[in-house]
Amino acid sequence: MSRSPRTRVLAHARVRAAVVAAATAALLAPLAACTSDTGTPGTKPGADDRPVTVTVTPTGERVPAGEPVRVTAAGGTLTSVTVTDAKGRKLAGKAASDGRSWVSDRKAAPGSAYTVTAATKSGGGTAKSTKAAFTTAPADKVNKVDWRPGAVSTVGVAQPISLVFDNPVRNKAEVEKQLRVTTSNDTEGSWGWLTDWSGRDRVDWRPKAYWKPGTKVTLNAELNGTDSGTAGGWFVRDYTTAFTIGARQIAKVDLDRHQLTLVRDGETVRRIPVSGGTPGGDKRSWRGTAVLMAKEGTINMNSETVGLGNAYDKMVKHSMRLTWSGMYAHAAPWNARYFGNSNQSSGCIGMSDANAAWFYGQVRPGDPFEITGKDTKGVVAPGNGFGAWNLSWSEWQQKSALR
Repeated sequence: MSRSPRTRVLAHARVRAAVVAAATAALLAPLAACTSDTGTPGTKPGADDRPVTVTVTPTGERVPAGEPVRVTAAGGTLTSVTVTDAKGRKLAGKAASDGRSWVSDRKAAPGSAYTVTAATKSGGGTAKSTKAAFTTAPADKVNKVDWRPGAVSTVGVAQPISLVFDNPVRNKAEVEKQLRVTTSNDTEGSWGWLTDWSGRDRVDWRPKAYWKPGTKVTLNAELNGTDSGTAGGWFVRDYTTAFTIGARQIAKVDLDRHQLTLVRDGETVRRIPVSGGTPGGDKRSWRGTAVLMAKEGTINMNSETVGLGNAYDKMVKHSMRLTWSGMYAHAAPWNARYFGNSNQSSGCIGMSDANAAWFYGQVRPGDPFEITGKDTKGVVAPGNGFGAWNLSWSEWQQKSALR
């Protein structure tokens, strides 16, 4: 049966439409196979691609300081976390092995603003970045630190690291955890807590034995954000110092023989006649190991400042401080007739101008003075200058708050 021209046109149109539909389906089929149900390439159809929920603590304004920053992810994992304060300084941290949490190594400091950026990946592979911010309340009280050695680059073999605090430190263990000493040769040492001669809290780090010459030492006191405890206040900055150990130089002072011997690297350099503190009273010298704290040059020495009335008030050359209580090695030309034969000073180790000038040029802060003698005021206390060497190693270790 023949068809009309109109019927033939409609039939051809239906055939063409069917061909186009089939071709389109063939082109789209491969694309659908490579696309997840969320439209993110590289994931399997039906994978869980719900949004990741990120939680940051602390949160809010003027929150209490002194806690680490914590970031958690629910419904996915953390791929990176960055915590930055208003000055651009970053708080480093570590992620858990499952990638679902992160904790900062350092604590949030008082009076600071922090921005947290967390990069995440969902179960379906979708990457996302989340930001959060918080501020901490300012410190109601700040604790500061005076530390030694300071700017001195090379010190003697007995030099400790010493931190003296303006305010009391009740949280000694927490503070000690933030103090990191690194050495170029893994020197064994320990922190010990003392009462400084000034009455303030103090912590020193000393090696088990005198330093090995050439050792390079660095202190990083990462105290910012640490609470001193009751009446102490917060630390709001870090402290650092670095120094190198010089030659093994020891001043051996024999008060009974009235002689000082400078020994360098095991060899005697010079013997110097001296006069020590007058026997039988408050003018006696200390014994034990003292450490040269500072070379102070020409200074005024006044007996009233050390409880000896009006015994003296004079300018003294080549003054080398050994204790906070006022014992020095220095030039004492007024005592010339006693050098080498009698102890007739007000507690210091006196010598001639010429010998003092030479000796002053040889020694450096940190050099030990090993003082012996029968009639003395006793052993230099740990807090009276750097007297920690007068304790045994086991006694010193017991002074650590982490023991």
